Amino acid sequence: MLVKTYSAAVNGLDVTPVTIEVSLTRGVMYHFTGLGDVAVREGRDRIAAALQYNGLKFPKADITVNMAPADLKKEGSSFDLPLAIAILAADGQIGSQSLSRFMMVGELGLDGKLQPVKGILPVAIKARAEHYEGIIVPTANAREAAIVNQLNVYGMDNMADVISFLDGKKQCQPVIVDTRKEFFEHQYNFDLDFSDVRGQENVKRALEVAAAGGHNLIMIGPPGSGKSMMAKRLPSILPPLTLAESLETTQIHSVAGLLSRGSSLISQRPFRSPHHTISEAALVGGGTNPMPGEISQAHNGVLFCDELPEFSKHTLEVLRQPLEDRVITISRAKYTVTYPCSFMFVASMNPCPCGYYGDPTHHCVCTPGQIQHYLNKISGPLMDRIDIQCEILAIPFKDLSQAQPGEPSSAIRERVIAARAIQTERFKDSKLIHCNAQMTEKMIHLYANPDEKGLELLRIAMERLSLSARAYSRILKVARTIADLAGAVHVSQEHIAEAIAYRQLDRGDWAERGA
Repeated sequence: MLVKTYSAAVNGLDVTPVTIEVSLTRGVMYHFTGLGDVAVREGRDRIAAALQYNGLKFPKADITVNMAPADLKKEGSSFDLPLAIAILAADGQIGSQSLSRFMMVGELGLDGKLQPVKGILPVAIKARAEHYEGIIVPTANAREAAIVNQLNVYGMDNMADVISFLDGKKQCQPVIVDTRKEFFEHQYNFDLDFSDVRGQENVKRALEVAAAGGHNLIMIGPPGSGKSMMAKRLPSILPPLTLAESLETTQIHSVAGLLSRGSSLISQRPFRSPHHTISEAALVGGGTNPMPGEISQAHNGVLFCDELPEFSKHTLEVLRQPLEDRVITISRAKYTVTYPCSFMFVASMNPCPCGYYGDPTHHCVCTPGQIQHYLNKISGPLMDRIDIQCEILAIPFKDLSQAQPGEPSSAIRERVIAARAIQTERFKDSKLIHCNAQMTEKMIHLYANPDEKGLELLRIAMERLSLSARAYSRILKVARTIADLAGAVHVSQEHIAEAIAYRQLDRGDWAERGA
């Protein structure tokens, strides 16, 4: 007897429907076709144990299994459930009338319990697109799949429940999730707030400007000055995720297996902080089984690289193209996958090898040559993609103990949202441009040209401070954002002056100051 059940294979963020065909004839062999990996092939043993535990029999017959399309590689344990159901139906132990109505995904335990699997959300979206009546998933994945509307999602605890449901012996209600309610409820529930940060008003201002214009930022300062502390609070002042952004972000985290059990939509912008020992593949994605890397997991959020010069130079260089294109395509011999990676890049670093260059409380022992060599660990092309360079100093205890609580994140976020609204209106006719940081050279001349006084100030600054040529357009982009925060139509002298202050590392004499 030939029976078909339906599932799906996830490759990157692309999902391909998979038809599982099982044919039973006289004999004792088990044949598998369809490019299944080790986890898929091991499913036979899990299925046999699960059937026996639940009082069912694994057929004593010649079993031929095909997973179509046969030329597509199938990975993971999510095919256990549809394969087990197909084997039982082919053997006549359950009916096959309702199998074509549902897509099924789930890993089987040896006792028949359904274990959660990765990538449920994109599979559910595909099930709706293919016009299935519903999708059967493990209970732990049900809320995640239920994000997709106009699709019946049935969460099951074990294989026995699935069999009873398909045979019509048990009625199950689809899982309902009020997606919008859950999404909006948790948008502003941040554990970290800028009100916890005392002092450092200039750095807070730099972070506000960066958030308002989507600018990449680097903080330079000695150990203990609060670089990591403030970076971790950056998501609390960013504009809230839209529903479309949230769905896209949740899909990536679903494929990467980062969603907790019983979770649904991600409602806050992600914050990823990889260790400096991270490999190239872990940062951008890929591997034997293609998975999203840290830059894709930070999509629509923040990627924070603490102690930037300690990262491998080759690893850092792979960031150049994603920062520019906001998408990463990974091509290997056996696969090609594309992941989105539109993120704010935030980095921190010490000003020198000892960490205390420019610190009034500690003496720096580094020579100008050593400082310059340390800074040169970050290449020019990568630094070129960082708009704001902010110097930060440690706050003395006297000032720290007397400082008042800082401005709350909610107040800063309101100003950021207002500035972003101006940019949304400005770039409404440009599909790929959403904020000031993404402006092309043509747009800079169109929207960020300063007045005569501002232009003269910029000329003087570039000459006296030995600013590099690449600093010119960066200063104008940042100045445009500062003007948006102030509600100004045109870029003026004071906006240019503040933007110039955010180009510390571009100064030709930076390593010699105070030497």
